[in-house]
Amino acid sequence: MSLLSPTRATPRRTSGPGVRSARRDPGASLGVAGLDWVLIGAVLALCTASVLLVWSATAPRAEVDGTDPTGFLKRQLLNIVIGLVLMALVTVLDHRWVRIVTPLVYLGAVVGLGLVLVVGSTINGSQSWLRVGGMSIQPSEFAKLAVVIGMALVLAERTESRRGRVGAGEIAVMLLIAAVPAVLILAQPDLGTMLVLSATVFGVLTVCGSPRRYLVLLLVGAATAAVAAVALGLLKAYQLDRFLAFVDPSLDPRGAGYNVEQARIAIGNGGLLGQGLFQGTQTRAGFVPEQQTDFVFTVAGEELGLVGAALLIALLGVVLWRALLIARASEDVFGRVAAAGIACWFGFQSFQNIGMCLGIMPVTGVPLPFVSYGGSSLFAGMLAVGLLQNIHRRTRATAPRPLR
Repeated sequence: MSLLSPTRATPRRTSGPGVRSARRDPGASLGVAGLDWVLIGAVLALCTASVLLVWSATAPRAEVDGTDPTGFLKRQLLNIVIGLVLMALVTVLDHRWVRIVTPLVYLGAVVGLGLVLVVGSTINGSQSWLRVGGMSIQPSEFAKLAVVIGMALVLAERTESRRGRVGAGEIAVMLLIAAVPAVLILAQPDLGTMLVLSATVFGVLTVCGSPRRYLVLLLVGAATAAVAAVALGLLKAYQLDRFLAFVDPSLDPRGAGYNVEQARIAIGNGGLLGQGLFQGTQTRAGFVPEQQTDFVFTVAGEELGLVGAALLIALLGVVLWRALLIARASEDVFGRVAAAGIACWFGFQSFQNIGMCLGIMPVTGVPLPFVSYGGSSLFAGMLAVGLLQNIHRRTRATAPRPLR
């Protein structure tokens, strides 16, 4: 059953004995009782883990460099506070305004991606960053959310009145919504974000009930484009080296395969219970590059062991579970598609990040949601969680309530 299906497994009664009149005021305030506290608890637990893991990954190197060992810790705490404020603002925003500002969010993301190509900073071979005052902003992180809500709005506007299946017209418009940011992201080039965005778009089209023939055509087209990119030399040398190292890490253990090899060693050192927080030998020696960002999962694997790493994955699973429940319960197309799209985004990005740390996915440089150090990824994730809460409150506000 697609998210656009007009039927439900358990229909709600809207009248009759024991049922109050449904709240018809979509903006009715439910206060804190209307929040999904399981989702909030999981996100806060992930943020707590982020603070500890980022601190552990950066403190030893700061001591060697003679800088503040708590510098990254303080900045990450500030990022979390800002992220929570953004989440709260979106949570309490009237649902009508959410749909009104969606085109502005999308336009802002596209403009940001365009500015990156003109005045952006290059880090690790990718021109993906904008310097704003003393901060670095990565517009591609916000583009993920912009594409999800943009596709949700288009689908809602075209199908809510007739509750029909997704046709070629809807698919074409949604792909166009995704194509503009995708082209700008490829121009940076940011292959990791492009993979996440592609998987998210495919996931949204799938859960919306797109005909299988269109999904197959998309997969064939994506595979053809990937082969053509390699054949035409559109990928940079370091990107090709990363994929070769993924196929055979021993091919260049001191070059392209170094990150994967060191990540495996770090996680393998953890065993069942880990070496203890702040006690990881690979982490303290600084053998794993970018360990506070892309490879933060290796800190959990080495210092907290299999048990701690599994708990981290379980918390991410709770976030996905709640997002899918919110999508299923939502009464409107926009809410269902947006929530499902966020679940696809978080799910694939988590898989990609953890997979590259384990050597089962190529190294592409994507952060672990709510855990990796950095403001842009955390802010975008918190905005998405705020949207999930907004959709949840909207559903609670309009649902009939049994008499007590």
